[in-house]
Amino acid sequence: MNQKICYVCGKEPLSKNEIGLTKKLINQKAKSFYCISCLAEELDVTVEELQAKIEDFINDGCKLFS
Repeated sequence: MNQKICYVCGKEPLSKNEIGLTKKLINQKAKSFYCISCLAEELDVTVEELQAKIEDFINDGCKLFS
């Protein structure tokens, strides 16, 4: 299986939620992905805020998240 890695820090493997966040917030057709920490830094938000967004997306039924 092709494991995804964070293209900023190299964290691997990325979770489905980390991949989903990159697709949802950056580019749905992304080929490079962020871990949650690097994405938070890129977007100038906290990891906790992104985790809350993940919960919102899950509650909304978004299939990119589990």
